[in-house]
Amino acid sequence: MCNGAVDLFSYTPVLVNGGVTFQSEAIWSNERCCKNQVHVKSCVVTMMDTLYEWFWWDRVWLPVNLTWADLEDRDGRVYAKASHLYVTFPYAIAFLLVRYLFEWLIGTPLAASAGIQEKGRQRVAHNPILELYYLSHSRTPGQADINGLSKKSGWSVRQVERWFRKKRNQDRPSVVKKFREASWRFVFYLLAFSGGLVALHDKEWFYDMREVWNGFPKQSMLESQYWYYILEMSFYGSLLFSVTFDVKRKDFKEQIIHHLATLILLSFSWCVNYIRIGTLVMLVHDASDVLLESAKLFNYAKWTKTCNSLFVVFAIVFLVTRLIIFPFWLIHCTWVYPTLQYPPFFGYYFFNMMLVVLQFLHIFWAYLILRMVKKFLFGNMTRDERSDGEEEEDDDEGSSLSEEEKEDSGHCFTNGSGVRTKEANNGCFTHLSFSANVCQTKTVY
Repeated sequence: MCNGAVDLFSYTPVLVNGGVTFQSEAIWSNERCCKNQVHVKSCVVTMMDTLYEWFWWDRVWLPVNLTWADLEDRDGRVYAKASHLYVTFPYAIAFLLVRYLFEWLIGTPLAASAGIQEKGRQRVAHNPILELYYLSHSRTPGQADINGLSKKSGWSVRQVERWFRKKRNQDRPSVVKKFREASWRFVFYLLAFSGGLVALHDKEWFYDMREVWNGFPKQSMLESQYWYYILEMSFYGSLLFSVTFDVKRKDFKEQIIHHLATLILLSFSWCVNYIRIGTLVMLVHDASDVLLESAKLFNYAKWTKTCNSLFVVFAIVFLVTRLIIFPFWLIHCTWVYPTLQYPPFFGYYFFNMMLVVLQFLHIFWAYLILRMVKKFLFGNMTRDERSDGEEEEDDDEGSSLSEEEKEDSGHCFTNGSGVRTKEANNGCFTHLSFSANVCQTKTVY
């Protein structure tokens, strides 16, 4: 019901049954208001319907001479539908709940059994001037800024430097948090990769890329494909939901781009029945992620030799799957073979464009990995190229580090059994670290 402005003293003459009577203008105004609102609602509905039809136009997403009617369930064939993806939102929330329970009931006790403990951190003294600069400007001020802050706060330059150093250490995630997070991802990637192998090992397109497009798009969806897609998309959705409280690393932006590109790619491939190639893409990605997360776990537990061995295997698997199989098998499969059956269309270009975006990210990460391998081979490996950094030591003469700062700023060499042994090398601990400076002398990237 419309509510227009009512003027009790404003009337309009109206001819009724041959006579003249007066009707309040409020009635006329109310009727016009209702008509306008109905018209606006009708326009909005029409606009949304038009946009919906344009977005799902057959010529955009499907090859020529094919329509969405061709992908309706019939003759025992079941096809993927966009409406199936709605379930990924509650599933993503469920993943967050399962993750919380896993980290609490399994991850934390597992970290304790590996000798990783939550250590108290020294709290910095409250200083409004330094706090404001830390939050609004930079966590690592330059020397000129430090001098200015020293004058404003009335502290010495050394006190200001020490305050920022301790504040950064205070805000960094603990090793226990990193271990819990890595253990959760390791478990998921291991189960996803194992499930993917079970679902694909007996399929023809797992061995012959041409079979991916045999009968496309009229390829019936399998139950294993449904759950593989839904669980993977729900997991990546949960990663996006949790970015605000997960450990942030140097490649944070690249990770966000990767998760978004993956979700867009999987959603599109689901809607247009590119499911066969989509399952292969997921399997290739999960292969190296399992090794990466397992190497992190052993690194946090300071099983250095095991960590180093897993890293070498991870580097090989990553380079083979992401720089050889992905571009020369999977992208070649989506770029060349479809054109043998249909002329290129927008969906064809869009899908390949998203694959190329992922490939650029693979090249970026491969560059970081090769840098780590080079430093490892030549004996000057000091830290993970994508690490978020570890505790910084206070280099004041006569000052001492807290126990946590000592352990996080330099890892001890281990014998592979969790027993830590120190190897002298000019004050350094030589080993491959995914998350920490190995030498007491700091390396800045």
